[in-house]
Amino acid sequence: MKIYTKVGDFGETALYGGAKVAKDDLRIRAYGTVDELNASLGVVLAQKLSKNLKTSLLEVQNELFRLGAELATPRGKNLKSRLIGISEITRLEKEIDAMEKKLKPLKNFILPGGSAASAHLHQARTICRRAEREIVTIHRAEPLRPEVLQYMNRLSDYLFVCARTANRDRKIADILWTA
Repeated sequence: MKIYTKVGDFGETALYGGAKVAKDDLRIRAYGTVDELNASLGVVLAQKLSKNLKTSLLEVQNELFRLGAELATPRGKNLKSRLIGISEITRLEKEIDAMEKKLKPLKNFILPGGSAASAHLHQARTICRRAEREIVTIHRAEPLRPEVLQYMNRLSDYLFVCARTANRDRKIADILWTA
């Protein structure tokens, strides 16, 4: 398989199933941002993390690939991969709850930073929020499954708690915002 196809040389690309769209199509923008989020998690995973955090983030990377595939599939086309569902959303919620039990309760807003892993997780969280906004834009034009929206919303919360956990694991305090 060749890496370059020359299909996109004039600003178009194909969705799953072959439909051609502009490279700035809502779907392309959304799954491109999901891909950016996945790449940012790769940067996080290249750093020293606990085994639990690493395993969980790898699972999220796989889920993001599945989500990207769904976003690249136009309505009416069947996707062969398993869709993100309630079980993935519930898993994120359980992991958030488990991590929060080990963290000091927040009494202030915190700034992104501390350890390198935490800073990169905060960056991933902001990319996740942008992807979520782009997915909401698609949803207004062409309704998506509610699980897609729910997953992205929960994922940004999960990444926030992961950032705090990465600091805790390195014995680095969260940076408090001073108003």
